[in-house]
Amino acid sequence: MAKGKLATPDWILKGYNSKEEYEKSKGKKKEKRKEKTYFIKICPECKSNKVNVVLTGEEGKTSGEWECRECKWQGKNIEEKEVSEDEFLKIMEEKEN
Repeated sequence: MAKGKLATPDWILKGYNSKEEYEKSKGKKKEKRKEKTYFIKICPECKSNKVNVVLTGEEGKTSGEWECRECKWQGKNIEEKEVSEDEFLKIMEEKEN
């Protein structure tokens, strides 16, 4: 079986000295995390993490709406908070109680 030709990477064709320099100019950030991280949805009004997605309409189609169980806020512009695995487990334990 014949192998296909290798293509020259874009960063070389565009005249950059390294792939990292090319990605930086394009606005791409590539950070490797050392530990596992989780994202928690946060209410923009009361900063509570007790938010749920609103299920309305046809099954399988979402409206993208969120609802806070604390302050009864509803909307689409939900905030996300990035936390470590330890913080995530602590928050989940507090949520159960």
